[in-house]
Amino acid sequence: MIFNPIKAYKQYLYENIIGRYSMKFVLICHSNEPLTRVGMARWLDSFADLVGIVVITEGPGRKSKRIKRELKRSGILGFIDILAYRIYHKFFLAQSEVRYEENELKRLLSLYAGKNKNIPIHNTNSPNSDETREYIDGLSPDFLIARCKTILKEKIFSIPGHGTYVMHPGVCPEYRNAHGCFWATVKKDYKKIGMTLLRVDKGVDTGPVYGYYSYDFDLTKESHNIIQAEVVFKNLDKLEDKFSEIISGKAKSIDTNGRESGVWGQPWLSKYLKWKLSYKKDKN
Repeated sequence: MIFNPIKAYKQYLYENIIGRYSMKFVLICHSNEPLTRVGMARWLDSFADLVGIVVITEGPGRKSKRIKRELKRSGILGFIDILAYRIYHKFFLAQSEVRYEENELKRLLSLYAGKNKNIPIHNTNSPNSDETREYIDGLSPDFLIARCKTILKEKIFSIPGHGTYVMHPGVCPEYRNAHGCFWATVKKDYKKIGMTLLRVDKGVDTGPVYGYYSYDFDLTKESHNIIQAEVVFKNLDKLEDKFSEIISGKAKSIDTNGRESGVWGQPWLSKYLKWKLSYKKDKN
């Protein structure tokens, strides 16, 4: 295991001064995303008390709804552009993303030791079901971390005493909804490539913002999916500190009034290739 003196010092403070389990978390994630389901769970349980995990396994009905929603947003030609990007991604980007996820998960597991306890897991097809609500409510969490594609209903996100939070892959309010890092990239809005920590409300990524996070990304080597993961996992220590500020009442939300607000969807191949060509010219 890699020795991390900062983590060791924080662990000493939690165990001997602050109280290790001063925060109770529940994590919502998808079954097919081990970086979150395993890696993020280890991180949460390293500095707080991860009292439960909601694991979502979606059926074909949910995917059909997303397709209909994207068709309505992008139109037929736009949807074809999206499918073209999916094909391009499969042949040219997917392998590097799989390698990244494998290596990053190994890093997280070596950095954050498990406490050898059985964390109760609730398996569901929908995080908005009554069974899920009863499960979360029974755990009385301080925080709920939503790492899922489904928009949570108020009966779910209102349960935790200190709120439900998303680590949104994009800078809000300019890049709300899906794939914010992709759209900031192809628009050459590079200063807005990052992650937003925001508290969930009734809107789509419209809640109070508690922080923006990024890192020294490399657009020539890293796909937008890798960047969207890295803006989270390279900032875990900062996020840990932020949740401590929130529960202590010291954190203040960031004023976003007067800024542009945009809702985005799935990546388009035409937009990507146009950016790729111009980016190479700019680099030369």
